[in-house]
Amino acid sequence: MELKQTNFANILEELRDTARLQGNMLKSEQIRGAFGQWQLDDTKLALIHDYFRSNHIGIDEPGDVEENLSGDDVNFLEMYLKELQELPPVSDGEKRAVIMSALADDSDAQAKLVEIFLPQVVEISKLYAGQGVLVEDLIGEGNVAAATAVTMLGCVETIDEVESFIGKMIMNAMEELIREDADNRQIDENVLNRVNEVNDKAKELYDTLLRKVTIKEVADELNITEEEVREAVKFSVNGISYIEDIDGATG
Repeated sequence: MELKQTNFANILEELRDTARLQGNMLKSEQIRGAFGQWQLDDTKLALIHDYFRSNHIGIDEPGDVEENLSGDDVNFLEMYLKELQELPPVSDGEKRAVIMSALADDSDAQAKLVEIFLPQVVEISKLYAGQGVLVEDLIGEGNVAAATAVTMLGCVETIDEVESFIGKMIMNAMEELIREDADNRQIDENVLNRVNEVNDKAKELYDTLLRKVTIKEVADELNITEEEVREAVKFSVNGISYIEDIDGATG
């Protein structure tokens, strides 16, 4: 049963990636086919459809990603897209020829392929908007990933896999940026919580003892190390006035 659950989760993830490569859309037939081994009835398939729609992925039509854009995102995209409009149009045949040359390690073709992918990086960035990172930063990370991907086409078996390979590299880079941003925000929140915790305990002791308290007294009360108290004092905006100025711990 655990294996089936894992497979189910993996298929959901694969379909999310597929949707992003298809303009944030999945076809009903794709979903039904992906979960064919479970022989799901219409009710269960409807629940899966609702799951994708809740993630702004459209079923049989593109999902609405514009609603995730902030004002800063909209302003940046307006300027950036104007710049991209100056790029010369490329037909499907020309793009395929560029891909073939890039596969042969032609550096000029690889640079051209990155240029061709710039609009797609923008479209992919919209799919990750509203998750804490500005679209401008997502696009920057995606462009770097595209530039890296075109130098790694030796990993691709056929010419038809090139676009999905580059697209996946771009998505991975954006997802990693979002993860790092979330981790950093969590660290910031933890630091703030510790500062508040130390300040509240120091004030409580101050009110009880009617004097400034020591680093050790606060540490003992909170069952943390003295170094952790010093770190909290250091990261507080104006120091913690209830704690004695020991070893330069407060200002």
